[in-house]
Amino acid sequence: MKTTFKLNALAIATLVGSVTALSGCSNDGNVENINAEAQSKTAKIWPKLSIAVKKDPVIEAKIVDYLQKMTLEQKVAQMIQPEIRDITVEDMRKYGFGSYLNGGGAFPNGDKHATPNDWVALAEKMYQASIDDSVDGIAIPTMWGTDAVHGHNNVIGATLFPHNIGLGAANNPELIEKIAAITAVEVMATGIDWVFAPTVAVVRDDRWGRTYEGYSEDPQIVRDYSAAIVNGLQGRADSDFLSDKRVISTVKHFIGDGGTVDGDDQGDNVTTEQELFDIHAQGYVGGLSAGSQSVMASFNSWHGKKNHGNKYLLTDVLKTRMGFDGFVVGDWNGHGQIKGCTNESCPQAINAGLDIFMVPTGAWKPLYENTISQVKTGEISMDRIDDAVARVLRVKLRAGLFDKPSPAKRQFSGKTELIGAKEHREVAKEAVRESLVLLKNKNNILPLSPKQNVLIAGDAADNIGKQSGGWSITWQGTNNKNVDFPGATSIYSGLKNQISAAGGKAILSADGTFEQRPDVAIVVFGEEPYAEGHGDRDNLEFERGNKKSLVLLNSLKEQGIPVVAVFISGRPMWVNSELNASDAFVAAWLPGTEGAGIADVLLKSADDKVQYNFTGKLSFSWPKTAIQTAVNKGDENYDPLLPYGFGLAYGDKNVLADDLDEDSKLDNSALTNMNVLVGAPVAPWRLLLKSGDKILDVSSSTHEFGAIKYRTEDKTVQEDARQFDFSGAEKASAEIVTSFAEDTIAYLEANGVISFDIKLNDELTNDVVLAMTCSGSCGASIDLADIVDKSIENEWQSVSIDLGCFAKQGVNFASLTSPFSLRSNGKASISVANIQLVPNKADEATLSCK
Repeated sequence: MKTTFKLNALAIATLVGSVTALSGCSNDGNVENINAEAQSKTAKIWPKLSIAVKKDPVIEAKIVDYLQKMTLEQKVAQMIQPEIRDITVEDMRKYGFGSYLNGGGAFPNGDKHATPNDWVALAEKMYQASIDDSVDGIAIPTMWGTDAVHGHNNVIGATLFPHNIGLGAANNPELIEKIAAITAVEVMATGIDWVFAPTVAVVRDDRWGRTYEGYSEDPQIVRDYSAAIVNGLQGRADSDFLSDKRVISTVKHFIGDGGTVDGDDQGDNVTTEQELFDIHAQGYVGGLSAGSQSVMASFNSWHGKKNHGNKYLLTDVLKTRMGFDGFVVGDWNGHGQIKGCTNESCPQAINAGLDIFMVPTGAWKPLYENTISQVKTGEISMDRIDDAVARVLRVKLRAGLFDKPSPAKRQFSGKTELIGAKEHREVAKEAVRESLVLLKNKNNILPLSPKQNVLIAGDAADNIGKQSGGWSITWQGTNNKNVDFPGATSIYSGLKNQISAAGGKAILSADGTFEQRPDVAIVVFGEEPYAEGHGDRDNLEFERGNKKSLVLLNSLKEQGIPVVAVFISGRPMWVNSELNASDAFVAAWLPGTEGAGIADVLLKSADDKVQYNFTGKLSFSWPKTAIQTAVNKGDENYDPLLPYGFGLAYGDKNVLADDLDEDSKLDNSALTNMNVLVGAPVAPWRLLLKSGDKILDVSSSTHEFGAIKYRTEDKTVQEDARQFDFSGAEKASAEIVTSFAEDTIAYLEANGVISFDIKLNDELTNDVVLAMTCSGSCGASIDLADIVDKSIENEWQSVSIDLGCFAKQGVNFASLTSPFSLRSNGKASISVANIQLVPNKADEATLSCK
């Protein structure tokens, strides 16, 4: 039975009309005002914004009407945002979710190659189910949110623009607004209403794996761009605001995600409140002033308190002081990280000011039920629920979702010609040209004549996925091929087209080998694609421990061939050796699908005239050493290799010689043991059981899962060991993993080992291997029989393996995802304890590969 909570019209009108005067709700449901002292402190730092979108009395009256009609269950449903992999159309019909999303790597019907019409078909079904009042008695249209962060990047064939770091180097807000408007059109062609952009993080430590999602280390660029993106996505408040060619925008992630300690994704920001505003809030000043209708809460903490549960930031600052009257949406199960919360229950987030739970996976249903229960018990006040729902309704009414045609009948829906349209790609090419930054141009080697014999080398030369980076079709941007980007142009194909048209010759050779000696070589190389978490690094050295690109550059240099380096990266990196080996060096960032824009700048026209000059300037300072990870203009002792704002144009004097210091300044002498399983798995590591195609994340002390049985065991103290019994019924494994790749290459460089205690509970007669894995489907394994004494049963023995044994088989320790996995196809019983990565022990290892 549904429970209807009735408020009188005056009470609700007061609520929705004065929400910016409220500080939030206490756990007992009483609305509490900010005390005078807190108000004074807040007012000194945080401004009252002049927001372009004003409240409309007609809309506010409609909100009052809806709130009076809605049951508690209907209201809570507006606050639940599940993911398309976890709900059905019938779920939408039954519950009437206020919104839903597709996460990175989620597609209609689970098909990566879903057509635009497939996207529209799903949008239409969900919409029709949401307004079907035959089950829940009310017709409120749902919203579909998507991460279109550099174009409509989840959709095959879409125009992908340079990632934000490249756009920041262009420093052109007018171009940014144009890009956002194009993105809105391509998004609407698939029937989607809402975009999770712009990201307005001001990055302070370039080790952060989301550095490329930041426009600049300069808050001013971020502020100006935020307003431009919001205007481009939503339309301007005084013209076509949320018209038929616009989508809802989201300024994210509130707040301070770019300033965590050591650049740790989802880590802790410990800046002062004044710095939080001066540096990290400027994107919100720009975007909210322009009228952005939603804000996404951030995973990070501020001084140890998770932002999803920080009432002071979400309610007192954002809503009350700054005057934001749209809604706050959570990030991917971000509420579950609040102390005392789980993915399935978190009244703390609602009480803090979160309006919509982003709740992928099956947690949405218990979260929905628990939230209803918590309102009934008074743990969440009805005022707070009505405030949240009023905000959601306000945005939907402003966006015209109650009045617009259904997704399949909207202006751009199903118009596949708009996805990757030629005019859109031309704007993307313009953005590529303006984003390029020339760091070195010895003897004015650039621009190149296209009439020459040009060798085009490097593993990124003809690799559209690599040049596009993360958030490109798939979440991490991995497992893509050029055919997955129809209509796109690789850097090589753009160069080849112009060189061939001018009468020159373009030779593609990824490894730099050739039969006919070239006049010049263009080498395109850089980082592999990554996104949040997996992109975090320990330092900024490029290709640490595997200098394959440097080998290629030096090989060409030693043959006397002039070298132009085009560097693909999501952040500034320490590349002194690569700079020394190059005659010219271009920071191309992550240019997206229109690689031809690079040829426009590097090459002269067929009549030997400059086509386009370099105009891009560094929006991030370039590091002098690999450990100079937080180098920002204005910092004390600011001493970069190349400063913020640097960028050569043709004819400028070259400033970089070929004698840059190639000492990274990395020092492993203070490296200590990394605990993997000591007593229990040590964060960020956790234990998974796999049996066949099934996976279980272990949290209990005893568990039987398919062909593997797991239990804790006492070795030295209670439950400090783990026992695994393999039945042999099917392939099974016990794997210690992390959600995101860990940079552990320092342990390899420090002659490290993986050490552990092991006990054979039965005779080791079947094949059991010890494996390591790394991101990008790389890994290696060693037969357990080769490293243990098989004659010792039911007694503990200590074992260590030289990490070099795994490195020689291809393990990339810069992106380790599992340091320890036991895998068996047969029957075995094994116990393990005290798993660690230990430096300086390779010479003493049980198994050495020196």
